[in-house]
Amino acid sequence: MSTAGKVIKCKAAVLRELNKPFSIEEVEVAPPRANEVRVKMVAAGICRSDDHVVNGSLPTPLPVILGHEAAGVVESVGAGVTTVKPGDKVIPLFVPQCRQCTVCKHPEGNFCLKNHLKTQRGTLEDGTSRFTCRGKTIHHFLGTSTFSQYTVLEEMALARVDPAAPLDKVCLIGCGFSTGYGSAVKVAKVTPGSTCVVFGLGGVGLSVVMGCKAAGAARIIGVDINKDKFAKAREVGATECLSPQDSARPVHEVVAEMCDGGVDFSFEVIGRMDTMMSALMCCHEAFGVSVIVGVAPGSQSLPLHPGLLLGGRTLKGAIFGGFKSRDSVPRLVAEFMAKKYALDPLITHVLPFEKINEGFDLLREGKSIRTVLTF
Repeated sequence: MSTAGKVIKCKAAVLRELNKPFSIEEVEVAPPRANEVRVKMVAAGICRSDDHVVNGSLPTPLPVILGHEAAGVVESVGAGVTTVKPGDKVIPLFVPQCRQCTVCKHPEGNFCLKNHLKTQRGTLEDGTSRFTCRGKTIHHFLGTSTFSQYTVLEEMALARVDPAAPLDKVCLIGCGFSTGYGSAVKVAKVTPGSTCVVFGLGGVGLSVVMGCKAAGAARIIGVDINKDKFAKAREVGATECLSPQDSARPVHEVVAEMCDGGVDFSFEVIGRMDTMMSALMCCHEAFGVSVIVGVAPGSQSLPLHPGLLLGGRTLKGAIFGGFKSRDSVPRLVAEFMAKKYALDPLITHVLPFEKINEGFDLLREGKSIRTVLTF
């Protein structure tokens, strides 16, 4: 029996209080309105940004259904939807692409003005929610809310992908892989034979390493205090790894000395002010490029002296690896299907959706790279 046009009751992981576990609850998911799509989730990755909401560093209205790195199948579409249809495999996009705003029309811009990142409204674009639980509203997260068996998204926040794509792997293209890989190949524009350093060797950091390798970097240094991550970093392309705790000297001095005054490209993939400064200071003062990838706490500022940039250093940042989401995600999936890169090394755990709290524990304890939840 078709569910199109009807309210669907399903399970979702609801966050009701900060620093508390998710509760698996039955929620009602309303049908999609005009220019919206209802999607049945197949797989969702656990990303550090979701945990930023749990610990309060990324303020979001509660109660909320988190999740933004995922893949699923279209269940039904609202009026006016033309780019996807029921049965299509899709990847939700936490950075939409409306294709009409000044950013979308700019050849390099990708931070669509209709994004949900700048203002955590907890709703879809029309200011309302499609989720209720026991008669009360549940908020959306980044317009995606993928920790639910069904979710509703705007059409501009969905990319249709290869029907043969394995959704339990390409779900990583919805955030972690694209963010890291694109930061190297598109934002920094890493060059063949160059030297690179990556601060933070989680799922996004390892994807940066993969991007540096794909771009032909000759030397890729991974930096992390968790040495358990070094083997995986080398597996995906790091040429050497170091821990800041192994030297009494500041890590940026160690890296600069290793690389004849500084690296060509540095990446901060943690979201800490001190490591952002270290990444900037260890790239060469005359031509180094430092890219901020990690999401910093909203209440902090970077103490940056202009003299650090005067010699020619560049400090830049980007969201989602600089990729225009709807245009780029299908291509990235096609490249994965053509074996241009592998996603398996990034997936260390696969758990049923109901074990979401166990997956977050693995993340917080540094025991996982990416945990994929299956529905």
